[in-house]
Amino acid sequence: MPTSSSFTETIVLGGGCFWCTEAVFDRVQGVVDVESGYCNGEVVNPSYEQVCTGRTGHVEVVKVAFDTAQISLREILEIFFVVHDPTTLNRQGNDSGTQYRSGIYTTSDEQQQVAQEVIREIEASKTYRSPIVTEVKPLSNYSTAEAYHQDYFLNNPNQGYCAFVVGPKVEKFQKTFAARVKKG
Repeated sequence: MPTSSSFTETIVLGGGCFWCTEAVFDRVQGVVDVESGYCNGEVVNPSYEQVCTGRTGHVEVVKVAFDTAQISLREILEIFFVVHDPTTLNRQGNDSGTQYRSGIYTTSDEQQQVAQEVIREIEASKTYRSPIVTEVKPLSNYSTAEAYHQDYFLNNPNQGYCAFVVGPKVEKFQKTFAARVKKG
């Protein structure tokens, strides 16, 4: 519940297919809104079909708005790094192409600094055997994805991709970050 000291901050994250990332962050306590979209490409307001060609330069992302009184950017990024593989270039599982690259797209110098600190800490911890390839760049050319992509997992839980790819990522979040799961 927002308090008088609440501030809503927004970060844009690319962690492979936006259906997976959106489904996880929809369940995070302190997250007030999640929107699937595209960013950091060349075409203004591209379609999903254009992005899927890999020729627009866009990445599938989620715009995550969160209440800083309930969750910090650092905690958002810690969840992000657990629910996707930040070591595979332009790939998440069977999804491959530049639109699936791992990225953090920032709107301030402070966000840039926190993202780089978290990456340095994860690399120093040797959590992953391979180097982290997550790009950290200022947000540019953001556009909202088509309406049918919004709340995709919520609206299509039994669809094959959702059942076999999205569902396990949601379960991993819920087990790893049980204290961060939204109540009710």
